[in-house]
Amino acid sequence: MTNGSPDGMTTSTPPDDAASGGSGPTPSPWMLGLRVFLPFAAGYFLSYLYRTINAVLAPELVADLHLDAAALGLLTSVYFLTFAAFQLPLGVLLDRFAPQRVEALLLLLAAAGAALFAVSEGVEELVLGRALIGLGVSACLMASLKTFVMWFPPQRLPAVNGWVMAFGGLGALMATAPVELALGLTSWRGVFGGLAVLTLMLAGVLWLVVPDHPPAGHGGTWREQLRGLVGIYTHRVFWRLAPVSLLVMSAYMAIQGLWAGPYLRDVGGLERLAVADHLFWIAAGMVAGFLSIGTLAYRLSHLGIPAVAVAVGGMTLFLVLQLAIATGFAGANLAIWIGFGFFGTAGNLTYAILSQSFPRHLAGRVNTALNLLVFIGAFALQWGLGAVIGLWPQPEGGYDPLGYRVAFGTVLALQVLALGWFWYARRDDH
Repeated sequence: MTNGSPDGMTTSTPPDDAASGGSGPTPSPWMLGLRVFLPFAAGYFLSYLYRTINAVLAPELVADLHLDAAALGLLTSVYFLTFAAFQLPLGVLLDRFAPQRVEALLLLLAAAGAALFAVSEGVEELVLGRALIGLGVSACLMASLKTFVMWFPPQRLPAVNGWVMAFGGLGALMATAPVELALGLTSWRGVFGGLAVLTLMLAGVLWLVVPDHPPAGHGGTWREQLRGLVGIYTHRVFWRLAPVSLLVMSAYMAIQGLWAGPYLRDVGGLERLAVADHLFWIAAGMVAGFLSIGTLAYRLSHLGIPAVAVAVGGMTLFLVLQLAIATGFAGANLAIWIGFGFFGTAGNLTYAILSQSFPRHLAGRVNTALNLLVFIGAFALQWGLGAVIGLWPQPEGGYDPLGYRVAFGTVLALQVLALGWFWYARRDDH
C-alpha cells in the first residue's frame, strides 16, 4: 500500500514487522553493527578502492602499456560495464536469496580478477581482469542496501546508507596518497596481488559471520519477480528522479575515479605527489558528504523537509562546482575540489528515497534498477571523456586544457538538462 509524501513522492507503507526486521527477537545494536553493518561496509570499502585506484596508477599503467587516453579510459571503465550488466539479475537474486551469500560468491570473482590483473602482460588480459573485478564487486553496495532495508527501520535508512557509503569514501581515500606510498614499496602488480588476498578473506567473513534474516514472505516465482522489475521501470516516480541522479552519480564516478588526476596535472599544473594529495582530499570530502548529507536528511525529515529536497539541493551545488572545473577556473583550488567530493555524494540519497517509494520486498530490484543506469552512464562518460580529451594531445605528454573544458562542459550540460526534467516532472505532480 502506498501514500503520498509531503514532496509529492510516493512512499511505501511497510508491513508490521518491517521496523524490527521480521519475526523473531529484535537484534541488539552491537550485533547489527559488528555482524551486519561492518562486513558490508568492508565490502563497499574494497569496491570503491578498486573503482578509483587507477586515478593514481594511471601513470604506471600508461608507462608500462603505452596507452593513449581512450585506451586508459576503456581499461578503467570496463569495470563499470560489467558492474552494470549484472545489476538486473543481481536485483532478482538479492530479493530471492540471502544478500550476504550473493555478495560472498561474487567477491570470489573479484579476487580472481585482481589476481589476473596482477600477473597480466597484455592489455586484453588487463581488461578481462578489470571486467571480472567489476562483476565481482557489483553487489557490494546493493547487497548492503537490501540488507539494511531488512534490519533497520525506514527512517534510519538515509543515515545508515550514508555510513556505509562513507566506508566507500575511505576506500577512495586509500586509493590516493596511501597507494602512491605503496608504489614506493612494490609495483602496481603487487598492489593488486594484495587486494586479491583481502577480497578472498572478506568473502569468507560475509559467508560465515553475517546472520541470515527471517524471510519476509515475498519471494514469489521468478516470473513474479521479473514482473516487479518491469513495474519499477514503468513507474513515473522512478523516472522523475532517475535521469538527474544517474547523470550526477555517473559524472562523479567518471571524474573522481580517473580524470580528476590528469586534470589536476594538465590544468592545475600539479606534480604527481601533489595530485595524489588532492585526490586524497577529494575523497575526504566524499567521506564527509556521505556521513553528513544522509544524517542531515534524517534530521530534516523530523521538520517535514523530505530527503528529496536535500538530494536535489546538494546536486545543484555539485553542478555549480562542476562549472568552475569545466571552465578551468577551479584549476588546483583545493576548496573547490573538496566541495566537488562533498556534494557529489548527494545523488546517492536517491537509493534511500526510491527504496521507500516502493514496497519493501522490491528493495533489491529498486536499487539495482537505478544502479544499472548509473554504471552504464559511468562507463559511457569515463570512456567518452577520454575520447574527447584525447583529441587535444600535447607533444610533451598530457592533454590540452581545451580538451578538458569541452569534455567536462558537455557532461555538465547533460546534467543541467536532467535537472530541468526533474523540475518539469515535479510540476506535473501538483
